[in-house]
Amino acid sequence: MSSFPELYFNVDNGYLEGLVRGFKAGVLRQGDYVNLVQCESLEDLKLHLQSTDYGNFLANEASPLTVSVIDDKLKEKMVVEFRHMRNHAYEPLASFLDFITYSYMIDNVILLITGTLHQRSISELVPKCHPLGSFEQMEAVNIAQTPAELYNAILVDTPLAAFFQDCIYEQDLDEMNIEIIRNTLYKAYLESFYKFCKVLGGTTADAMCPILEFEADRRAFIITINSFGTELSKEDRAKLFPHCGKLYPEGLAQLARADDYEQVKNVADYYP
Repeated sequence: MSSFPELYFNVDNGYLEGLVRGFKAGVLRQGDYVNLVQCESLEDLKLHLQSTDYGNFLANEASPLTVSVIDDKLKEKMVVEFRHMRNHAYEPLASFLDFITYSYMIDNVILLITGTLHQRSISELVPKCHPLGSFEQMEAVNIAQTPAELYNAILVDTPLAAFFQDCIYEQDLDEMNIEIIRNTLYKAYLESFYKFCKVLGGTTADAMCPILEFEADRRAFIITINSFGTELSKEDRAKLFPHCGKLYPEGLAQLARADDYEQVKNVADYYP
């Protein structure tokens, strides 16, 4: 009976495994990058890419090319391929791919709130959002004046609702509170994603847990450094640290007490 999952692997995952193997085979190799370094213009770059798996994504773009066009087309290619995989995924892969999109959703929400705070129109801001993090209520973010309104009117029906529980209060959305929301959301997100990978175990845990641990520690260092010279107390700073990295618990306690860059450096030196 224990062999049944292996017997049915191809039924649920065979197509996607073949797809991923194809993506891997199409990744640019060292020789491609050597040639790209020698390109003297974006047209040269386009010409070289035509001999790779990226040959078609600029086929319909007229000259002169710009960096932003190339960036947009690469992003579009990635999003199409990602969504195709997600649409054909079964659990637990479906949830894993969903977790990947949540960080983009967080960044989009923060971008829209910050832009609105600086009197930028939603129509101007939405195109700047990452397509992997789009959701239906996104364009209504500008109506929220407090974190509680943001949650109740917009985010309650999105996957971010589960990460927002510690952000619900009635203070106005100023720049300080927006950064607190960003880091609180990321803390809950990283801890949830880490737990998911840990429970899943196997290769997923072996590959993803170190990545998420590094990201958790990276954010803890950034939060600490950015808090210097602000009104954020040491107690509030500590509440923003994700508890799933190598720094937890003692390293985070040291960062919470840090008063200057040298003390932060000492923590980093202790955790190579």
